[in-house]
Parts: sequence; C-alpha cells; structure tokens
Amino acid sequence: MATTTVEQSRAIPIELQRAFDVTLPMPLTAIFSRRYGLLPPIKEVRGQDGVWGQVGQSRTVVTTDGGTMRELLTEVDAPHSFSYRLSDISGPLRPLVDSIDGRWEFATLGTGTMITWRWTLHPKGLGARLMRLITLMWRGYARQALELLSEQLLAADSA
Repeated sequence: MATTTVEQSRAIPIELQRAFDVTLPMPLTAIFSRRYGLLPPIKEVRGQDGVWGQVGQSRTVVTTDGGTMRELLTEVDAPHSFSYRLSDISGPLRPLVDSIDGRWEFATLGTGTMITWRWTLHPKGLGARLMRLITLMWRGYARQALELLSEQLLAADSA
C-alpha cells in the first residue's frame, strides 16, 4: 500500500544546537498535551531506559484514548535531525495505520532555527481511504505541537 508523507515546520528564535539538544530528550507530554480532532494527547511514556537520545532505544507511548505504540529511535544526526519508527499500534489508529516513520529536522534560519516534523504513514485496510482525513488532522496536531515546542524551547533558552 502506498505511503503518505506529511510535514509541518516552524521557525523558532533559538540557536540550532540548543534547539536540537533540548528537543530530542524533551518529555513527549510537554509538547503533545492537546487533542486535535481524533488525534489524542499523549498521557505517558512507559519503558524508557535513561535519557532519550541513543539509537536503538525504545519506549511505549500511551495516549489518552487508551491507544499505545512502540517508538524506536532509528537515527540521530546531531544537530540536524533524528528519526524514529512507531509500530505495534493499538487503539483507534490500529485498523488504519501499520506503522509511522517520524523525523525531526533542524536547520539554521537567520539567527534562529527552522524545525520540521515529518511523518511517513504506512496505511492498512481502511486507512488508505481515510488518509486525507488523517493527514488533515495531523497537520493541525503538528501545528499545535510545534507551538508548544516553541514555548518550551524559548523557556529553556531563557533559563
């Protein structure tokens, strides 16, 4: 089944290395705390061993609707990007998505950083027919997450 890729970007007035260093280990609940459409906030993370940032680490992401997914950190190219794979998806997304490849990219933009968050969705079954709706909701979800990330980064930079 064909994959679908969506992305959202935001310019943040923070130095590239600092943006990367603060974002990678940031608790997911700090930036994914709001629902958007059918996409729920993250309630908690289980099974994470140590500070998030080493290729091969995995954890279970739990959403407020009872869904879970296994996250595996697949690549870290500091300070430019990191990638992960979400699999073993349960809850409402289970019949729609087999797995998701996620990537965060960081690029210097003037005196700040352009941060781009990308998802490549691997749909299954009904998911292929509903992909347009899923991607519309994801864009709103990502916009909210990048707003919250911006607030977190600016607070960390002034601390």
